[in-house]
Amino acid sequence: MSTSTALLTDRYELTMLDAALRDGTAERRCLFEVFARTLPHDRRYGVVAGTGRVLELIRDVTFGPDELDWLAANDVVSARTLEWLADYRFTGTITGYHEGELYFPGSPILTVEASFAEGVILETLVLSVLNYDSSVASAAARMVSAAGGRPLAEMGSRRTGERSAVAAARAAFIAGFSATSNLEAGRSWGIPTMGTAAHAFTLLHDTEEDAFRSQVATMGPGTTLLVDTYDVERGTALAVEVAGPELGAVRLDSGDLPALVASVRAQLDSLGNHHTKITVTNDLDEYTIAALAATPVDSYGVGTSVVTGSGSVAAGMVYKLVAHRTVDGEWMPVAKKSAEKTSIGGKKRAVRRLNARGVATAEVLYVEAAIGGAGPRSSENARDLLHTFVTEGVIDERYTGAAGVLAAREHRAKAVAELPAEGLRLARGGEPVIPTEYVAGA
Repeated sequence: MSTSTALLTDRYELTMLDAALRDGTAERRCLFEVFARTLPHDRRYGVVAGTGRVLELIRDVTFGPDELDWLAANDVVSARTLEWLADYRFTGTITGYHEGELYFPGSPILTVEASFAEGVILETLVLSVLNYDSSVASAAARMVSAAGGRPLAEMGSRRTGERSAVAAARAAFIAGFSATSNLEAGRSWGIPTMGTAAHAFTLLHDTEEDAFRSQVATMGPGTTLLVDTYDVERGTALAVEVAGPELGAVRLDSGDLPALVASVRAQLDSLGNHHTKITVTNDLDEYTIAALAATPVDSYGVGTSVVTGSGSVAAGMVYKLVAHRTVDGEWMPVAKKSAEKTSIGGKKRAVRRLNARGVATAEVLYVEAAIGGAGPRSSENARDLLHTFVTEGVIDERYTGAAGVLAAREHRAKAVAELPAEGLRLARGGEPVIPTEYVAGA
């Protein structure tokens, strides 16, 4: 089975290539830009995730015999284009926002500079990754803020596709989650994994006590026991009886969580288990997490809402041609003008303007009429947002693998720390916490 990612794309990408090779425009140097016109509903900011995955997938965009034979058999492109595809390797340059960076409407999240032929092939692959991963990360970041420093675990594998589950765990970790239940995410990306037992394990045994004793014998008294299969009060008492004062935690997966958490905490304390923690895992999202802020809950497990972007399963990003070289070798900005889907032509220099206290005040995009032109004034307090990921086809490996995930996680924490306080508050229908400003370049 081929490991190529070349056919993880839409047919029209290759039919455009076919026509461009025929009419002579395929080798025209182009700038493609990934951006979002708006943020998903209720979001005050977005979190970029998926960049490291994109880079690794681009490395595997090759058209081997399996891919070429299928394209030929299905009459997708001409023989001339098949010959061109057989030698395809991306040799362009890719710049963009550091994974884990915050983004706002119009932010040039990723810019691909290459021939039209090389760049257009990447569109669907790039968007499929960035749209999903960034949506998950943006939702997860809101949950992290709502949790107020209490740890969260991602456990939504059963609520999405098997490969999406791995991507979601990675994105949630970048956004500040502490662990995942998904073992492939742990193997592939170095994310800490967690998990003990579900209700089925309790139901398997003749009694709840038998189930608890088996789990403690296998995992030690520091394990987490699920106490709501039958009666929570009885289950909690039994958990303490079996595991003793070293019981690590009890888990609640149903019921009126604020009331249950309070009563279980009181019960644990009355039994002398002051250090036993309480974790909750019942259909949580950022709003239910925020509603538990005043309760003595210690940690959260989140499933469906995080892997579905908490109602926004795609970030709304697009991949648009914003400039190409003319026959004279000059860069010419181009832009889409259709109603409600306009774009801003030209290459962008992106900075985040900060006030004297280091708090973000604006996303400033310097639109360069000539590539290599404008930038922020030297007196302006601003942070450059663009990094180079690929140079003439060579990938900067610092942004890939498990090391890239950790770097993205650290970057996200620093970027969020720059936000105004109101940007971290949950609000329905809120506007982006800072404006996007366009400045014409030279």
